[in-house]
Amino acid sequence: MKEVDNFYLKQEEPIRSCLMALREIILSQDKEITHVLKYGMPFFCYRGKMFCYLWVHKKYQKPYIGIVEGKSIDHPDLIIEKRSRMKIMLFDPNKDLPLETIEMILTAIMKLYKVV
Repeated sequence: MKEVDNFYLKQEEPIRSCLMALREIILSQDKEITHVLKYGMPFFCYRGKMFCYLWVHKKYQKPYIGIVEGKSIDHPDLIIEKRSRMKIMLFDPNKDLPLETIEMILTAIMKLYKVV
């Protein structure tokens, strides 16, 4: 078992299932996306660059995707809070994930990485 897998196993349900589903959605977007543990969090790299990560919001106790270059994307479901570069997308672990929205945002971010 990989160290990154322990992150998911330590989570309580339904957050665990939500995070694991998000992991699969992210990894299915492109074969060049890799999954590693950085800073104690599951990070996803695209073409070797940090792309996004999964975490649980301390205040809201909801899982989220953190988008590293989120400032470059304008979408109503992305929240910047007090961050200068990253934006997050919160999820209710008791509801269905908005698959189309997640895929649209991830695709837009990947396009930025292809240009650079």
